[in-house]
Order: sequence, then C-alpha cells, then structure tokens
Amino acid sequence: MSANKIANTQSRALRTITILLLSIVAFTGVAFAIGATTFKLGLDLQGGTSVTLQPRIEAGANGSVTSESIDQAVAIIRQRVNSLGVAESEVAAQGTGANRQIVISVPGETGRRIVDLVGQTAELRFRPVLVEGAPNATSVSTDPASLPAGVTPELSAQFASLDCSLPQNRQGASGGNETQAVVSCDRGGIAKYILAPAEVLGKQVTQATSLIDPQGASGWYVTLDFDGEGTSKFGAMTSRLTSLPAPQNQAAIVLDGLVYSAPRINEAINTGTAQITGNFSQADAQDLANVLKYGALPLAFDRGEVQQVSPTLGAEQLRGGLIAGILGLLLVFIYSIVYYRGLGVVSVSSLLVATIMTLLSFLLLGEWIGFTLTLAGIAGAIVAIGITADSFIVYFERVRDEIREGKSIKSAVETGWIRARRTVVVADVVSMIAAIMLYFFAVGGVRGFAFTLGLTTIIDLIVVFFFTKPLVTYLAKFSFFNEGHSLSGFSAKSTGLVKSSTENLEAK
Repeated sequence: MSANKIANTQSRALRTITILLLSIVAFTGVAFAIGATTFKLGLDLQGGTSVTLQPRIEAGANGSVTSESIDQAVAIIRQRVNSLGVAESEVAAQGTGANRQIVISVPGETGRRIVDLVGQTAELRFRPVLVEGAPNATSVSTDPASLPAGVTPELSAQFASLDCSLPQNRQGASGGNETQAVVSCDRGGIAKYILAPAEVLGKQVTQATSLIDPQGASGWYVTLDFDGEGTSKFGAMTSRLTSLPAPQNQAAIVLDGLVYSAPRINEAINTGTAQITGNFSQADAQDLANVLKYGALPLAFDRGEVQQVSPTLGAEQLRGGLIAGILGLLLVFIYSIVYYRGLGVVSVSSLLVATIMTLLSFLLLGEWIGFTLTLAGIAGAIVAIGITADSFIVYFERVRDEIREGKSIKSAVETGWIRARRTVVVADVVSMIAAIMLYFFAVGGVRGFAFTLGLTTIIDLIVVFFFTKPLVTYLAKFSFFNEGHSLSGFSAKSTGLVKSSTENLEAK
C-alpha cells in the first residue's frame, strides 16, 4: 500500500474509534435519562409472581377439558406473555385429566398485568346492535308494549334487570352462543345493549395492531385485518346496517362478553380492515392487540391462587456466575499480554469496550423490551468472551503471516485485515445462526442463553470492525509498533522471522 493511502487509513481509524466511543457515552446518557440503571433479573435470580388458571366448564356447556385444549391454551398464553417483552417467563400445564391447570410464573412485579392479560379468552365477535340504553335503564323503549325487531320478551326482561353501572356486572365472561341474541354491558359502564347474533368472529381475524391517531382525535386504537371469509361477512354486515335507523345502524365489537365499542356504520366496509376504539391507553391498546393477534383461548379460566415466588437460584449463584465471567476476562487479559505483548493492549481494551457495550445493552433492553438477565443469559455472555477473543486472534495471526511474507508492518495491518475479516464474519454468522435456532425452537432458560449469545455476537462484530481494527491501524503509526520493538508483539521473534536460541540449538 502507498504511504498516502496508509496515512489516510490511519486518519479514518482515529475518527472511527472516536465516533464509537462517543456513541457509547451517548447511550450511557440515555440509560441514565430513562432510569435504566439496574439490571432486570429473571425468575431464577429474583423470583416473581406465580398464578394458577383453572379451566372453567360453564353451565350447559358440552364437552370437557381435554389435553389438546390445555396444550393449545398454553401455547397461546406463552405467545401473549412473550409479545409483551417479558423474557424468561414460565407457562406450563400441571396435573392430569380434568384436573389439569395452567401455571404462569413471571419475574418481578409484572405478574398482575400478565394475569389480567392471559386470562382473557379473547372471544371476539361483531354483533349488530338492536337496543342501546343507559347502564341502569329499566326498559328497552319508551313504549314497553312495542319491542324493536329481533327483541323477545325474555331479552327485554334481561335488559331491564342488568345494571351495567355495577362493576361486578362488567367482569366479562363468555359472550354466549354466537347464533343467539344477547344482553351486554359496555366495558366502561356507560351503556348497555341488546345485540343480534354474531356475524363476524374473532377466528376470522388474521392480524391485530395497536396504533395512535397522529391527529390526536381518537388516541390509541386497534386495527384488525380479516381473512377472506371475514372480509366478505364484514362487508355484508356493514352494507346492511347503513340503511337502518339508530341504534340499529351500529355494530358492536364484543370481547369476552363486553362491548368495547359500538360505532355507527356510515358506509359499507369491504377492505377487510376494521378499527376498535374506546379511550384506550397505550398499554390497553397493546394488550388488546396481543390477545387478538394470537387467537382466542379454547377454554375460559378462573384465576386461582396468586403468590410470590422465591428465586430458585438466588444471590449466591448470581455471584458465582459473575465471578466466573470476571475470571474468564482476567485469564484472557493475561494470555493476551503474555502472548501478544503490546498487541495485548488492543485485546484488553477491545474486551473492555465489548463488556461495557454488553452491560449497557442489558440495561437499555431491560427498559425498552423487558429483557431480564438470568443465569443462562450470564452463561451466554461468558461464552461470548471466547468468541470475541477468537476474532482478535484471527486478525493478529493474519497480520503476522503478512509480515512473514515480507510486508511492512503498516501494510501488513491493512492486507491482513482484508484476509481476516471474512473468517471473522463467517465465524460470527455461524454463532448467530446457532443463537437464532436455539431462540426460536427452545423455551425457558435456553432462550435466554440464545438471546444473550446472539446479542454479544453482534457486539463482537461491531467492536472488531469499529474498534479493534482501527486501533491496530492507528497504533501502527508509532515507531514502537512499526519498527518491531521486542515488546510490541510485532518483533522479528514474535512473528517468527528470527528463531529463538532454543530452536537454533535444536536445529544444529
């Protein structure tokens, strides 16, 4: 390489290192600004909340609690919990036969919200409105002798006796038979309804997403996308309702027996998309989208005992894991200094930068997506120390190979990187593939190990490309390194250009 090109490369190297370090400082400031100053620990290290859900057989219901329905409920509940970013949760079925229960354990103090979310059956139905009244209305109309079309005396009596202003009448349950009309409360207790048989069902929903109105008029709301059958039925229902008088021109969106909203239909909706509004907070909208996204539970559940869970491993095991990590770092530091001399400074500083980035990632991800650190996750971080050290060794040995081929140290640093980076990338890609496969096909603590391994593998690539290599390039400008000082790691003895006295004696 020409002297000018090498000089330009060295200038860019210093700029790259500066940008990386400033980015770390900036993200550290973000962590303090949002209060991400402590690690969120998993169930095995800090304990959490455990809840038992008991399947409920409703009066008059046919069928029984089967293993298949329990297993399906476990899978859906696990998806709902994971969608909230609650890592390292445990969802499992216990017991046998009709006595099977679902036990949910989540780390920290998030258990109450999780229980409220996963216990919903998510039984979504779209029903035309027949009658709308005040929450404590005692009749369906001003003329009790004249009932609206579709309203029977029995429904009128149920409507009159139901007081939706009472919280106990707004707990939600099964929405009743989808082919029959029902009486239902608004979830906020501001109205009650008589609703016609359901025309569109939750099983016909393919996607649910929480969004916020950019104009601020509607606040948070949930959008639904229907499959082909749902699109056709929703279009037919909305087309018919547009020509009816109020309140029969409304379609109620009913979830677990409660009306979330009952918008007036002004025109036919044939796009296969609908919206649910209802003065949602961000958390409410996200929870509703999550329970709808993964489908309805096949069973209704009664919430059983809610209790705090003690950590299964605790502080002693956490301390042991941290000690193992620190000892691993120290051993790599010592090896790097002894074997690579001056170049060992690059290894040590690179590992320190990687450690800082890893810890900072744990803090920020804990705040942003609910990432929790478990002993399995700590194990993944410890394994990553070896992966990161391998990247340095591949590069350093490639540079030494270039020097043995007769290149100057400055030139060898650049050409050695060109040949080493492919090996580094391929090795990290293999680790990333393994981490991804483990994450998606495993459960429990193994997923924590996989997530940490994948995260630290990405950090390794960032450090090697934007710190290690630029640092070696910059140091090569100093005479201590480019003239091959005996302690630089680039000496003739270190690179193998001059054999040691022992090797010379053996050769003779």
